[in-house]
Amino acid sequence: MRDLSALTSWHADWRGLRVVVLGLGVSGFAAADTLVELGAEVLVTAHRSRGQHRELLEVIGARFAEQPDEALVPAELDAFEPELVIVSPGYPPSHALPSWAASRGLPVWGDVELAWRLRDKVGAPADWICVTGTNGKTTTTQLTASMLVAGGLRAAPAGNIGIPVLDAIRDPQGFDALVVELSSHQLHWINRPGAAADGGAVRALASVVLNIDDDHLAWHGGREAYRAAKGRVYEHTRVACVYNRADEATMHLVEEAEVEEGCRAIGFGLDIPGPSDLGLVEDLLADRAFLDARRTSALELATLDDLRESGLGAPHSVQNVLAAAALARAAGVEPAAIRAAIRAFRMDGHRTETIAEVGGVRWVDDSKATNPHAAHAALQSYERVVWIVGGLLKGVDVAPLVGRHAERLRGAVVIGADRTAVLAAFARHAPGVTVVEVDATETEQVMPAVVRAAAEMAREGDVVLLAPSAASMDQFEDYADRGRRFAEAVRAQAGGASHDDDATPQDGGSAG
Repeated sequence: MRDLSALTSWHADWRGLRVVVLGLGVSGFAAADTLVELGAEVLVTAHRSRGQHRELLEVIGARFAEQPDEALVPAELDAFEPELVIVSPGYPPSHALPSWAASRGLPVWGDVELAWRLRDKVGAPADWICVTGTNGKTTTTQLTASMLVAGGLRAAPAGNIGIPVLDAIRDPQGFDALVVELSSHQLHWINRPGAAADGGAVRALASVVLNIDDDHLAWHGGREAYRAAKGRVYEHTRVACVYNRADEATMHLVEEAEVEEGCRAIGFGLDIPGPSDLGLVEDLLADRAFLDARRTSALELATLDDLRESGLGAPHSVQNVLAAAALARAAGVEPAAIRAAIRAFRMDGHRTETIAEVGGVRWVDDSKATNPHAAHAALQSYERVVWIVGGLLKGVDVAPLVGRHAERLRGAVVIGADRTAVLAAFARHAPGVTVVEVDATETEQVMPAVVRAAAEMAREGDVVLLAPSAASMDQFEDYADRGRRFAEAVRAQAGGASHDDDATPQDGGSAG
């Protein structure tokens, strides 16, 4: 078995290394492509072979072994006698394939660790700034990258945001910094025990956990395992561990982390900042962390008006801006550049995006709200709501969210595979709210039925809000597909109404 501790550079000798890659999605293909380029022998396995990626494997020179039964390990894997396993983020540790690797004592790395080891391909390695949280990761990642660019750095977002970090580190132009969005699934496989000793520990310049709420509990096996995965982002951070002063759990994760000597804890919040914090002083975003006289003064970064003009005025968006500013300041970006980046920034689609306003009713797409924490942030932004909720709950209980917002709900439209749990939550915690269940089985039927049902409930001044608090893969390709279909149905509804045969009203009266 080869000593893998020497494989900490693109320029190390990877030739002939036998590697099994688990998964053939975006991350899995990027790993296979990278390893073949390095001269490794690569065998990819997946439950289903995706058309384009499957065809490209043959082109690049990797082998493929299909796993028809997810509970069984293909015989080709043992016959291959692998020396290393690269696991894609979608595989939980309890899955048959990672379990097979562990039972044979094979080293298992995620694609993020592989990218970290190879980050010197085109010269001096870029600094990494790592972002995670239950909600707000993508916006914060994009904001941070924008601030770095405004500060004169060659920087880009990567990771869970959609650009595999393995592709980013192979960009021929190179970067000064990468802002890496990390999901809890990716974090489970980084900074593993022993990673520091064998060169695999990710040593970020700065890192943040934006917030923590229950999500992906079934994947991780429970709340504590999910929390521990998020905390791995802080391990070995060099300059700044950024945490949310309004979320005590994030502060405790910083306290528990093993960081580099001299690394500072930097708090952010919507209140007045103390020394080593960023926060609000009246309508100003203020930095009291990255200046010498931080005990007696502060630096102005932007105004709340700046944020509102960029669509970032909601409280959770202000928190994201403050977190991004803290990360950018840790990288040396000046306040003027941060303000310029904020003024130029525009939110991505499917994040509290207004689709239309018809008859005084505002239709809002927040399909990105795939968990209760994100849905809560959206719901609290509006006074009167017809809420579209449901999908794959991922082991999360939505009942507390229903109870918390019952008073603001005009009604609710329930969709998705886990409707029974959502309907039970309304029956128990919001019995006065009118609830309509959409039981359409075909993807094309779902959103037209949803929009018709919501239009019947909504009144002038209401907001119809798609904030499902659940994953989308039961009925849609992803959250973006769910949001697109919602927008299409809203625009079609604006041109005329039709009878809804797929929506079934549940017991319950009007919510006032």
